[in-house]
Amino acid sequence: MFASEEEFLAAYNKSDFDLLSITADILIFSVSNQEKVNYRKNDAKKMSILLVNRENYPYKDKWCLPGGFLNIDEDLEDAPRRILKRETNLDHIYLEQLYTFGSVDRDPRMRVVSVSYMALVDKDRLQDKLGERAKWFDITLYEEKNNVVDIVLDSGETTISFQIEKTLREETTDRYSFNIVKNDSLAFDHAKVILLGLERLKNKCEYTDIVFNMMPEYFTLGELQQVYEVILNKKLLDPAFRRIIEPKVVKTEKIKTGEGHRPSKLFKYKGRN
Repeated sequence: MFASEEEFLAAYNKSDFDLLSITADILIFSVSNQEKVNYRKNDAKKMSILLVNRENYPYKDKWCLPGGFLNIDEDLEDAPRRILKRETNLDHIYLEQLYTFGSVDRDPRMRVVSVSYMALVDKDRLQDKLGERAKWFDITLYEEKNNVVDIVLDSGETTISFQIEKTLREETTDRYSFNIVKNDSLAFDHAKVILLGLERLKNKCEYTDIVFNMMPEYFTLGELQQVYEVILNKKLLDPAFRRIIEPKVVKTEKIKTGEGHRPSKLFKYKGRN
């Protein structure tokens, strides 16, 4: 037995314990415009995610989420902000902790636990060009069939597809476990991270104002509705959507003109100063 904490610390030997590394991996979501097929309509919207092509082993030339190891002298909450600044040159944007991934074999180098985060950005705020190995990928999420979700990511030059099987783990809390059925282009277990992030975003936009973090300062109601539809992966009825969204926005004196359709009033989020 030790007589004091000082005596315990003097005898404490860190080498008696296995070493563990921690990473912070970030889902950076935004919304992009698809090529217009009808000049009288608003640009179609697509969810998009930022991925980085790995330069080194393991998983050399595979795609992954922006991330990095936690520095020994760094608070956990500071790591994703440092990584986000490095990848997008942005500060003070929406960021929340998503989930912790700790499977024993998730990294072939060593035992690595990943704390994942979700960031939401408006692409128009990106101040500098992305690194040469980073690309935005548009997301297509297909309807779940037989508890399997198909997701396709497309950068215009590269297409990535993967399948995730969902198994209900706890009926009372509606919690699922995830198994990667098909994946040939994503590193580590990032296919799981992406699906979990999409589901978190979908759930939170039902009861919070999280979507406005992906919108420019001024927008039309039609543009806002399209973003909700892309996230929820379903068509919304115009009158119902406008009733729900009305308390959250304020009409401005600004007007969007041109682009082949009649002028539309621009709105802004009430909670934004």
